[in-house]
Amino acid sequence: MNPRSIWRWAIVAAALMAFIFFHHKYLRKTSSGPGPVLPALRPAAVTRVQVRPAARLEICAARTNGSWQLVEPLVYPAQAVSIEKFLAELEQLVPAPYLTARALREQPRADEEFGFTTPQASIIIEQPGYTARLRVGARTAPGDQVFLQVVGVEGVYVVDAGFLQFLPRTPDDWRSTALLDLSGMTFERLAVTNGSKIFELRRSATDRLWRMHYPLSARANNARIEESLQMLQSVRARQFISHDPRADLETFGLHPPELEVVIGQGTNTIAWLQFGKSPTNDAKLVYARRVGLEAIVTVSKDLLAPWYAAVNDFREPYLLHSAVPVAGVEVRAPESFSLQRQTNGAWRVWPEDFPADADLVNELLTALNELPIVEFTQDVVVAADLPAYGLDSPLRQYTLRAAATNGPAGLTNPVIAELRFGTNQADKVFAQRADESFVYAVPRAEFLRLPTAGWQMRERRIWSLSTNEVARVTLRQPGQLRQMIRNGPYSWSLAPGSPGAMNDLAVEETVSGLCQLTAAAWLGRGETNRARLGFADNDRQLVLELRNGEKAALDFARETPGQPPAAAVTLNGEPWFFEFPIWLYDYVQRYLFAPSR
Repeated sequence: MNPRSIWRWAIVAAALMAFIFFHHKYLRKTSSGPGPVLPALRPAAVTRVQVRPAARLEICAARTNGSWQLVEPLVYPAQAVSIEKFLAELEQLVPAPYLTARALREQPRADEEFGFTTPQASIIIEQPGYTARLRVGARTAPGDQVFLQVVGVEGVYVVDAGFLQFLPRTPDDWRSTALLDLSGMTFERLAVTNGSKIFELRRSATDRLWRMHYPLSARANNARIEESLQMLQSVRARQFISHDPRADLETFGLHPPELEVVIGQGTNTIAWLQFGKSPTNDAKLVYARRVGLEAIVTVSKDLLAPWYAAVNDFREPYLLHSAVPVAGVEVRAPESFSLQRQTNGAWRVWPEDFPADADLVNELLTALNELPIVEFTQDVVVAADLPAYGLDSPLRQYTLRAAATNGPAGLTNPVIAELRFGTNQADKVFAQRADESFVYAVPRAEFLRLPTAGWQMRERRIWSLSTNEVARVTLRQPGQLRQMIRNGPYSWSLAPGSPGAMNDLAVEETVSGLCQLTAAAWLGRGETNRARLGFADNDRQLVLELRNGEKAALDFARETPGQPPAAAVTLNGEPWFFEFPIWLYDYVQRYLFAPSR
């Protein structure tokens, strides 16, 4: 064995024997157990922590206005969690044994043997009215405890060595890895330089919504901006590269930077972040710095991805995206009409003055509010440009109005948005808002689903009857007449001369569905549409004859392969044509109409 190793182990053994001797001879024992090493320490009151690791630079952090800041050997935001955890560990330190001053005096080389000649670290903690100075000595022979000396207190403590894992060895151990902390930060301006692209966003003080301010004034994609800010706040330094204020920024791609994000309030800059190129050995990282903090660090590039996008990606992606409640809709189309919400919440269609279908109105409002922009066609548009897009005389126009303060929506209510649609081009339609000069393109398929006539919005419930009101069902089809008589619940009989068999349960369920008949969709109105929609005078007819003598009649169109079944009903003296529910049509075919000959 190496002689040097023999001496080293001999010294360790001697120290252990001395510790055991002092432990048994001089240990102060109390019936209530040992008290804390630093009984006056209050972590929440500490204003300054200074740590000098052996043979290293002093590390000092100060708390001002509730925030921790490194002040030595560099000025930089500190990790509050790490510092406060360190203080909490010190607060909880209790001695295993305590070596009295007398024991130390009887040990001539105590400082050397307990590691205080060259301590692992010196610690100074300051709080109002109290300053604690500590020296951390050597570990005990087993290694799970360490000698600790409190300046001004005679004797030496032996404490659990666990707190050493929270002791900083370099300033980086206490440096904040966050580039940005938005919590509690008030800001309303974002300026972004992305390569050759520059844009600025500003947030309204009233509705807290973002708008594009430069290079044009436009609605902004608030969801994307907020998500991008959250990702930016999640960026953490992976490695501290340099703290030299004279560092060559060009080497790191930071002069000029590839991406810059400036956060401000009014004319004041709150945070200015710069991001450069990737290290040669890791394309997933980029160099970064926060202007004013000098440090150059590496961060994950994926969290910055949204900020590298094109300027238009930060613009509102919908033609209309409003949370304002709508109380009226005016439609200018080949058959112009309007929808107005009544004081009871129901909707009506004007000028015909018939009830509107609440579900169809909600579908229309949702479709308009979520109509995606597929192209920012032209940003600066003057009147002379409009004919090229068919917007000088729009094909259709939808005006949404807010609720009035004194009644239902009318033509004088505040306008939420006025949407104009021009010519079609392949799979897109040109569109414009009245309050903007831009021309957009929206999907043609979604545009074609918007209603163009008031009759399309009519309440789809055809009638609402009770099954017990039905006395008889009459079915006419070419060359046949079939009648079913209702004798009572689930009790039916065929009238004399009516062909076919009958299933009482199936007939009852089918008639129950007919009593609450609702159109799947309206297809048209008026006699001029009868032939166009496949109706003829000798087609099938179904009549519900009620006990009070009234009748509810339906005509069915000829079946067309690949097309949903169609039916006609007379409402307010004119025929209305609609798409018949497929499931109910199947029941009617199976259980009511006579089998084909």
